[in-house]
Amino acid sequence: MAEQSVRWGILATGGIAAAFAADLVDLPDAEIAAVASRRRESAEAFAERFGARRAYGDWESLAADEDVDVVYVATPHSAHRAAAGLCLRAGRNVLCEKPFTLNLREAEELVALAREHGRFLMEAMWMYCNPLVRRLKALVTEGAIGEVRTVQADFGIAGPFPATHRLRDPALGGGALLDLGVYPVAFAQLLLGEPDGIAASAVLSPEGVDLQTGAVLSWDSGALAALHCSITGGTANTASVTGTRGRIDVPSGFFHPERFVLHREGRDPEEFAADPADGPRTSMRHEALEVMRALRAGEKESPLVPLEGTLAVMRTMDAVRERIGVRYPGDAAPVGVQPRGGHAARVGQPYGGQSIPYGGPSAYAAES
Repeated sequence: MAEQSVRWGILATGGIAAAFAADLVDLPDAEIAAVASRRRESAEAFAERFGARRAYGDWESLAADEDVDVVYVATPHSAHRAAAGLCLRAGRNVLCEKPFTLNLREAEELVALAREHGRFLMEAMWMYCNPLVRRLKALVTEGAIGEVRTVQADFGIAGPFPATHRLRDPALGGGALLDLGVYPVAFAQLLLGEPDGIAASAVLSPEGVDLQTGAVLSWDSGALAALHCSITGGTANTASVTGTRGRIDVPSGFFHPERFVLHREGRDPEEFAADPADGPRTSMRHEALEVMRALRAGEKESPLVPLEGTLAVMRTMDAVRERIGVRYPGDAAPVGVQPRGGHAARVGQPYGGQSIPYGGPSAYAAES
C-alpha cells in the first residue's frame, strides 16, 4: 500500500469505538471512511461526530465497501467471530478488539479465514503496541534482570454489576476473565510465552460467570506467573517481573503505563517514563499506527501482535475456564483444553455458596 491515508471502517458505535475513532482523528494519515451499526441512526450520529463519509445501518454494507482498507471491529466480544468473519470473507483487512473471540475454536476460525483470503488480521492488544511496554519487553529480552522467575499482574474493577449487566451474562461472554484477565495473561505470555502448566480457582456468579479468578501459570524453565482479575473489587492493577538479577515494577495501569522502575542489585533504581510525544497513556494510536505500517508493508499480520500469540492466549484462557467451570453458549461440548504439563484443575465455587445450573443464552444486542 502506498503512503496515502489508510481508510478505516468502524464496525459498532459503543464507547471503545468512540475512543478509537477519537485517536484516529488525530492521525494525519488515517481517514474514517465509514461506520456501521445495526441501527442506522446510531451510525449516522457516530459518522457526524467523527467525520466519517458514509454511515451504514448494517454490517454487510461496510464489509462490502471497497473504499475501506481495514475494519476495526468494536462489537462486544461475543460478536467478534461473526463481525470479523463477515469482513474477512468480503476481502477486508481487520483489527479486532480483545478478547479476540470467546474461545480458541472461534479464534482459529478467524485466523484460518484471514489466511484463506490473504487478508491482514490483528487482535487489538494495544498493550503490546505501547512504546513503554515494548521497552520493558526489550529489557527483559536483553537480560537486564537475568532469567525471569516470577510475573505478577492483577486487574480488578469495583462494580458492583447487576445481574442484567453484560459482565454477568454468559451469552455475552461475561465474567472477569475475558474482559480483564486477558491483560494479565497476555502480559505474562509476552514475557514468557505459552505456559506448560495451569492451575486456577474462581468465585462464580449465580449466572455462572467468574466474578474473580486467580490463576498460576508455570513453565518448565521454573518460572511462575501469579495472575488475578475481578469485577467485585478495584485492585492495584499493577505488574511486577522478577528475574535472577533484578526486578521491574509497573505501577497502576500496567497495560498502559506512565512509567516503570528497574531494580538491579548494586545499582540505584532506574525509572523509565513514557515520552509525552507518544500521547496520553490511554491512547490507542499505537495499535492503529502498527496496523497502518503493516498494511503499507504488505504484511498479513503484525510482529508486535502475532496471530500465534493471540491463539496461545486464547488457549490459556480456555484452559482457565475449564478449571473454574465457566462455559458459554458458543462452547462446543466441554472446553476440554489441556495445558502442556496437565496440572490438576481447581474448580471454582459458585457465588453465594450454592450451585446454579447453567441457564442458556439470553437475548443478544450487538452494540451499545
